[in-house]
Amino acid sequence: MTESTTSFRDPAGVCCQFGKRIFRFIENDKIAEFESFLASSSGRDFAARKQLALTWRLAEPDIQTLRDVPNLARFFSDNRSIAVFEHERIFFPSYPYEWPPEMLWEAGRFTLELARKALADGYCLKDATPYNVLYRGCEPVFIDLPSFEARVPGDPVWRPYAQFVRTFVLPMLVNRHWGVRLADLLMTRRDGLESIEVYRLCSSFKRFKSPIFSLVTLPTWLTPIARRSGKNLFRQQKFTNTEKATFVVEMHLKQLERAMESVRPMTRKDSFWPGYMETNSYSTEAFAAKQRFVESILDEFKPARVLDVGANTGHFSELASRRGAEVVAIDSDAACMDSLHRHARKKKLNILSLVVDLSRPSPGIGWRNRECASFLDRGKASFDCVFMLAFIHHLQVTEGIPLREIFQVAYEFTTSLFIVEFVDPEDGMFKQLTRGREELHAGLTQTAFELECETHFEIMRSLSLPGTSRTLYALKRRNRA
Repeated sequence: MTESTTSFRDPAGVCCQFGKRIFRFIENDKIAEFESFLASSSGRDFAARKQLALTWRLAEPDIQTLRDVPNLARFFSDNRSIAVFEHERIFFPSYPYEWPPEMLWEAGRFTLELARKALADGYCLKDATPYNVLYRGCEPVFIDLPSFEARVPGDPVWRPYAQFVRTFVLPMLVNRHWGVRLADLLMTRRDGLESIEVYRLCSSFKRFKSPIFSLVTLPTWLTPIARRSGKNLFRQQKFTNTEKATFVVEMHLKQLERAMESVRPMTRKDSFWPGYMETNSYSTEAFAAKQRFVESILDEFKPARVLDVGANTGHFSELASRRGAEVVAIDSDAACMDSLHRHARKKKLNILSLVVDLSRPSPGIGWRNRECASFLDRGKASFDCVFMLAFIHHLQVTEGIPLREIFQVAYEFTTSLFIVEFVDPEDGMFKQLTRGREELHAGLTQTAFELECETHFEIMRSLSLPGTSRTLYALKRRNRA
């Protein structure tokens, strides 16, 4: 058992991943509060709704086993009193900079909903960042359970208010009004955006428009005044009337709910890619043949976990999900992934939709590049089947990625199957992509493609799509010593 990642920002409870298990170490003075929340009405309700990561306390014999693991020894040093809890492992953790806008918006609304319900039980959130949320398929799950702490009676402040604005509201605002990608806003800003950064983007006229005036302009104007308050700004307030204090906190949450409504992502209609598969590459007959081919592989081999690369609007992701697979669908087009996520939520499909460009996948980031693992590291041997349908010619032509590199990545992702589509250089879309540079791909023949396949995979079956110069392949991963 080897250590993968360890959290360090929350002194109340360190969370560690060892192998495929997730442990949380809670120190003595926080154990009672942690278990009290789990046993509270709101805690039990969240757990029953699968809105919290499933959590259980380890018995002493199990803890003793952990004491013998070298990488865990430091958590048991100095004879500290520690309780160890285990969390369920959410399949394929994702990060806010990989989500389409609708998913970030839902995670924000979800966080406010949990905060409001916990308030009635006397608990509050001490922080409110999108990194506290993972997605189980298309459903959000809150994973940072020590964030819930007993609220001080009479405290009228919802303490993570400003953090919520920085990490949820302002990124959503900038994405909606300026079209800046969430990856560009969040990948290098763990704690989100400051109002002054957004203020500088605005014209003089826009600074007075709703909701920018209340969310950006006023906070920017008032910041210098607040700073002059010095240490008094952070002095804890306490009302003698506890009901009034609770009412004020509820008003804070309602303000944020209204702010979130004002920045809700709009359905994008300016993307070229939705509908691309059906309208640009295939006749009805060819597309139906392609679907039957994929369905036959899914029905025969029943893969439990599928990665759909270049998923577009997720037609083939849905085929896999409806057959019981957990699906991760990736595409570089946020509008496609927004559309797929909405569809998955509506139809209750187990599909995680991520804005990831395989030619430039998310790197490892955070302290020492270890807080958030890279997409490639998370993907290694995580799937029983990988789809690359009408996709690899984009990598070859647009990005200049050699075939051998593409097959190597597929080999690392899948433990079993790879369904891939060969697009001949004579194909109309291939010619559009080459833009007169056909000589660069003169050596790409179907024979060369099959030879490259066989370096990592065995060809189980293939199908030439009628009326096209495209061929589908179902490949089986070669097991190497």
